[in-house]
Amino acid sequence: MKIALQGLLPEELQALCKEAGQPAFRAKQLWQWLQVQGATRWDQMGNLPRALKDTLAETHTPEPAKIRKESGEPGGTRKWLVGLDDGESIETVLIPARDRNTVCVSTQVGCKMGCAFCASAKCGYARNLAAGEIVAQVQLVAVALGKRPDNVVYMGMGEPFDNYDAVLKSVRILNHPDGLNIGARRITLSTSGVIPGIRRLAGEGIQVELSVSLHAPNPELRRKLMPIENKYPMDDLLRECADYTAKTKRHITFEYTLIQGVNDSLRDAEELAGRLRRFPCRVNLIPLSPVDEFKGDAPSRETMDAFLRALEKRGVEGTLRESKGKGVDAACGQLRRRSQA
Repeated sequence: MKIALQGLLPEELQALCKEAGQPAFRAKQLWQWLQVQGATRWDQMGNLPRALKDTLAETHTPEPAKIRKESGEPGGTRKWLVGLDDGESIETVLIPARDRNTVCVSTQVGCKMGCAFCASAKCGYARNLAAGEIVAQVQLVAVALGKRPDNVVYMGMGEPFDNYDAVLKSVRILNHPDGLNIGARRITLSTSGVIPGIRRLAGEGIQVELSVSLHAPNPELRRKLMPIENKYPMDDLLRECADYTAKTKRHITFEYTLIQGVNDSLRDAEELAGRLRRFPCRVNLIPLSPVDEFKGDAPSRETMDAFLRALEKRGVEGTLRESKGKGVDAACGQLRRRSQA
């Protein structure tokens, strides 16, 4: 595979141009084409000399990702099956709202975590994405939108903290003031509970949002839904989250997928609140998206509203996310999986 140019910081582009015998200003031109103009072809970069483009083309590519298939429709949630240089594919989603557009990006081809209700791991794990392949997803959506997206969430296929270095590098590129300049507080990193990643992020000095998937009110049930509980137990995870909040002064959002008859009772809500109210946080309640291999349903709206009220009554802030995208293979990994069938 060739190296994705979108994954190189300005100083790395300078070193690349210097090695090719070109002046430093060529790196600035290259950065502008890639990160501001969203160029994906060498012939779009009109002010770069042919010699430089020919040299770079031997080892680097301006098009590490391309759209293979699209689901959804303009104005609504849209999901893309994105092809990579080695023939693998991932998913990228655009979620529009009245005042913002959010891009959901993947960080791995497949996933190792094996959560019971997620389709991402059903076809197995292939590899980590490079930083440029992550940035390229946002660039593809920006081209489709005709403008820079407002928010980026790392909640697509894969576990971001299982690919920590590439993920953080992509964040710094997307956040760069001379590039797309997406504010750090408009970027959310999600983890299924990889404690070393949370600890590392606390020391990065970047004000991104952190989202932690919990999905259960106690370790016993979480172990059935999320195998990661065996490696990073809930009690240890919550202690790390409390330390993160104390160190960064930033609230964590806990993701909680509501499954009818499994984790949606008032007793579950009370137990969850009891574990979380010791430090500032919020809970994002998500109705289950259907997955063929997981026999479960979303609760009724009445049940979900009652769960939310029970949390708030016990001092834990919560929101109930509206389910979007059921017509576009909503659950992570489904579009990719069906393309492989």
